[in-house]
Amino acid sequence: MVLLSLSLLSAGLAFANAASLTQVTDFGYNPTNAEMYIYVPDKLPANPAVILGVHYCGGTGPEFYNDTRWASIADTKAFIVVYPNTPNLKDHCWDVASKQTLTHDGGGDSQSIANMVKYTIAKYNADKSKVFMTGRSSGSMMTNVMAATYPDLFVAGSAYAGVSAGCAAGPEVDYWNADCAQGKIIKTGAEWAAIARDMYPGYTGAYPRMQFWHGTVDGILNYQNLHEEVKQWTSVWGVADVQPVTSTDSPEAGYTRMNYGDKVESVSADNINHDIPVHEEESLKWFGI
Repeated sequence: MVLLSLSLLSAGLAFANAASLTQVTDFGYNPTNAEMYIYVPDKLPANPAVILGVHYCGGTGPEFYNDTRWASIADTKAFIVVYPNTPNLKDHCWDVASKQTLTHDGGGDSQSIANMVKYTIAKYNADKSKVFMTGRSSGSMMTNVMAATYPDLFVAGSAYAGVSAGCAAGPEVDYWNADCAQGKIIKTGAEWAAIARDMYPGYTGAYPRMQFWHGTVDGILNYQNLHEEVKQWTSVWGVADVQPVTSTDSPEAGYTRMNYGDKVESVSADNINHDIPVHEEESLKWFGI
């Protein structure tokens, strides 16, 4: 009976100490009233890595937590995952259109998200050279926006089925830009790079290394947007003229990977629609984790 009691007590303590998704309500200035959720593994190194995971339209931070393997992988690789939740109750999309969100410290969703990450870095003494971001659909669009508005905060990003930073810019009352979604906004690399740089005037440091995933038959955010993302970030990095290294059937059959000087990478998924699967392990390779 004693052994059984000790066993049950041990199991109870283990359960009580098990990591879980937790909401944080006091992470600092939050101009749009976005919500913050965080997953912190039970065991962390002294200076852990941080990954920002941004949800899609119609979703929430907790749903992105449940729909992806970031948290379960965090248990083994010991990094923290931050899951922001949009304040937009109409369609649960992120604001990637307004002047506020497309400006560094402009008072938009991007600033609320940045402050969540800054809070996490400070509280857990995170390694600032290991702060990354990823997202899907609207979250991927926001990943691009964060790369342009807060390039000093992130080292790399992995964006699934998104659009270029600034592509969806438009009236603040309507966050959906049909021309952008349909792949009709086509610019030169130099034009896209200027748009990205204008989101943080005066910034002269490095930008995040960017990886992009897109299905060739995406009916929500047209495949053309992948090419525009590549043009934008290869121009920002100054590698637009680099001949990409192309790998077919990578990371699996039907996928084509193109690497531009190790600064920008695109992965096309043949005959895959908007619901392109998240390849967490491949994103982690890009991050260097």
